[in-house]
Amino acid sequence: MEELEVPTEHLHEHIHEAAHHSPDTWVMTVALCSALLAVFAAIASLLAGHHANEAMLEQLKASDQWAYYQAKGIKSSILETRSSVLEALGKPVDPKVATKLQEYKKEQTEIDAKAREMEASGNAHLSHHNILAKAVTFFQIGIALSAISVLTRRRWLFWGSLGLGASGLFFLVAGLV
Repeated sequence: MEELEVPTEHLHEHIHEAAHHSPDTWVMTVALCSALLAVFAAIASLLAGHHANEAMLEQLKASDQWAYYQAKGIKSSILETRSSVLEALGKPVDPKVATKLQEYKKEQTEIDAKAREMEASGNAHLSHHNILAKAVTFFQIGIALSAISVLTRRRWLFWGSLGLGASGLFFLVAGLV
């Protein structure tokens, strides 16, 4: 008996082509892209939170330094006032007072520099936080837009969500630099 030959090659090509053009494949692609956007959003959110915390800590440290600076200024002012009162009363002023006043002024200069450095560091962290917060926003809007694209079956919305995701990636990279 002779075997019948069934042309299955054409069927495989047709099935493969139908799978590629199937809306379910498109939905799967959108879902995968949305999951990737969500991962990037989580990373950007974590980094933004880190930089916000660091900015706050640096600002608190700078405030502590400014309080220390003021304490040195108050001590200096008290010493100067005491010396002035003693001089006005015609009493001798300890020669160590002038040395101590110079020491306080020197310490204030060092404290000032340290406080300004901490403020600058806090501002840099805050700047990174702001950039990363923009990345999170773009990622979240991109995720929402991709969900809307599946619900409405509008592919152009999906492309828009990818554009927003690319913008989010730009800000993520900018926030890391």
